[in-house]
Amino acid sequence: MKAVRQFVGWSGSLTAVLLLSAYPPDRLAAQDYRAQALRILKTVPLIDGHNDIPDAVRGRGGLDSVDFAASQPKLMTDIPRLRAGGVGGQFWSAYVPVTTIHGGEHPAVYALEQIDLVHRLCRKYPQTFAEAATAAAVERNFKAGKISCLIGIEGGHAIENSLGALRMFARLGVRYMTLTHWETLDWADAATDSAKHNGLTPFGEEVVREMNRVGMLVDLAHVSDATMVGAIRVSRAPVLFSHSSARALCDHVRNVPDSILRMVKANGGVVMVNFYPTFVSEAVRAYGDSVTARSRALRAAGADSALIADTVRSRETSGPKATLSQVADHIEHIRDVAGVDHVGLGSDFDGITTVPVGLEDVSKFPDLLAELLRRGWSEQDVRKVAGLNVLRVLRDAERVSREMSAARD
Repeated sequence: MKAVRQFVGWSGSLTAVLLLSAYPPDRLAAQDYRAQALRILKTVPLIDGHNDIPDAVRGRGGLDSVDFAASQPKLMTDIPRLRAGGVGGQFWSAYVPVTTIHGGEHPAVYALEQIDLVHRLCRKYPQTFAEAATAAAVERNFKAGKISCLIGIEGGHAIENSLGALRMFARLGVRYMTLTHWETLDWADAATDSAKHNGLTPFGEEVVREMNRVGMLVDLAHVSDATMVGAIRVSRAPVLFSHSSARALCDHVRNVPDSILRMVKANGGVVMVNFYPTFVSEAVRAYGDSVTARSRALRAAGADSALIADTVRSRETSGPKATLSQVADHIEHIRDVAGVDHVGLGSDFDGITTVPVGLEDVSKFPDLLAELLRRGWSEQDVRKVAGLNVLRVLRDAERVSREMSAARD
């Protein structure tokens, strides 16, 4: 009997050794952290601040041409991967190209069509999605096992300088509006265009106040530093950066400098970290600048468009890559400067052409949370980043809206 026990003990030890050799300790730990992240996402809705699937679907012929319930390998988002990623709430971007300002189109109509697509997405897949306009609705949907569809307009030109249009967008369920996109507007300066107003004009300040009154979050992704400062000064509700990262780690004007991160803390807002490699990795950003300079030189030399495109494609393929770990660095930096209550996730999936290694699509959110856990983050702090912070901001915006509306009445 003793011999049998010795054999069993030796056999069990051998099995353990074989398992450890087949699965190195770091891999076992990674699996454990991911499993822990998935358990966390059963207790809190992961809310992503920005996904451009409405425009991506529009570009493929609309909802009738895309079976969102099936795998969509040419997209970064579909229902199977949303479920695998533990997504509990998604701000779908009603993106409005700045070209609509110049091409004789109506930005408001483009925005309406994007909003309509989100509503139809929810109706087409009612077992998966449910509309949400409040924090309480997000929580109800989460308990029912459904992914909340929230709407954010990307580009303040969508209101066509009309507060009436802004109010009607709010009635259609829009919960945030990005004040600018790539170009400066009549009332607000963009980060990636020349400054004309030193931030917000008086009408721009009126837009911010009206957004507060109707309960729409003021999104400061894409705006200039002066616009960030002006909007935070005017806004009575917490502001949002729906998809921006930390400028201290990647020196792009789209990112948020530390001085403004400290203002976000005082305001109670949240910065939702962007996954676009050019905003994540300083090496990628600098390399991208060199590619742009090379393409301009070729264009000036009279090179044909095919050669320029091939050159850009070749350089992008061979250039440096951003990583999941670097995205985690941005999250940690914002936590260190603004506090853990003021950081979230804003992927920009399906609005970006490249992704960090390890964050290829919406199924990868648990891997990012697992990295935070590996770095020693508490489960409660991971819950804040995943969704609690943005739920708090939504509630605060709803409270401010009630107070301002009551004061007007």
